[in-house]
Amino acid sequence: MALRRYLGFSDGELMRSDCKPCSRLMRQTAGIFTVGGGLAFWILCRLHYGPRITVPRALRWGACGALSVSSSTALLVRLLSPECEPQNIETYDKGK
Repeated sequence: MALRRYLGFSDGELMRSDCKPCSRLMRQTAGIFTVGGGLAFWILCRLHYGPRITVPRALRWGACGALSVSSSTALLVRLLSPECEPQNIETYDKGK
């Protein structure tokens, strides 16, 4: 699924054995950006609604931000990271 091969960034070699596997890299990136996306969309909600803000509305914006930002960054990691090339997934992500 990695786009690196199609964009010409990949040479098809295996990564070093001490690098993080693709699944762990995606999970950590999504976890970090969940917090950032939730906070960013909560701030956008505060700016958009001003004094008319309600708690359910702020929570809904925060949840949507966390979900959208974390899933989009995990997808970008999957598509563009050298750890997520098919030969590296076959070698280092087996059985984990």
